[in-house]
Amino acid sequence: MIASLADQPWAPSLAIALGANLGDPQATLEAVRPLLQALLEGLLQERPPQPGAQRRPIRLRWSPLFRTEPVGGPPGQPAYLNGVLLVEGVGALEPRPLELLQGLQALEEQFGRQRLEAWGPRTLDLDLLWWGDQVVQAPALELPHPRLQQRSFVLAPLAAIDPLLVPPGPAPAGARRWGPGCGALLAALLPRLREAAPQRLPGRAGWPE
Repeated sequence: MIASLADQPWAPSLAIALGANLGDPQATLEAVRPLLQALLEGLLQERPPQPGAQRRPIRLRWSPLFRTEPVGGPPGQPAYLNGVLLVEGVGALEPRPLELLQGLQALEEQFGRQRLEAWGPRTLDLDLLWWGDQVVQAPALELPHPRLQQRSFVLAPLAAIDPLLVPPGPAPAGARRWGPGCGALLAALLPRLREAAPQRLPGRAGWPE
C-alpha cells in the first residue's frame, strides 16, 4: 500500500542511511558515495513535477561519518561506520520509492552484500528512511522507516546535518505537532542506550564532512 499525507515538515526531502562493517568500511562508503549520487541524480531528473507543483533545485547534504556499535544480530561483530544522505527539494517531484529501493539494492550487491542472517554483518547497507510524505507498507519496504527514531546511528548523522530537522514518526505525548528535531531525539535516546554513543569521525578527502 502506498498512501500520501499532507503538510509534513519532511515532505520536501528524502533520506538514505549508509552503513558498513565488513572489509574496509571507510573505503566502501567513500566508493559508493559518487555512485549513490549518480543514481539519485538520474532518478530525480527523470521525475516530472506533480500537477500544480513547481520544480525546485535538488540539494544533496551528506552527514559526517560515525563509528557505532552493532545493534542486535550475532555477537562479536566489528563496529560500523554510518552516515546519512539528505536530499532536499524533492517535494514537487513524483515519488518512486520502490524504484529507488531497487537501485539501492543493486548498489549493495555490487559491493558484495549477502543477506545471510538478520542484523548480521554487511559489506554495505543502504536504507531508504523516507521519501517526502509517502507512507509505504510493502513486503520489501516500509516508509517512513519504522525504527529511525530509535536508532542512534541514524539520528546522530541526521542531527549533524541539521539538529532541528524533524524526522517522520510519532510525536511524544505533549510535544508540538510534529515532535522534536533530530538533536533533541538523540539527546533523549543516548541515556537509554546499551551501546556506546556514536563517535563522529574527522573528515578526509573521500568524505570531507
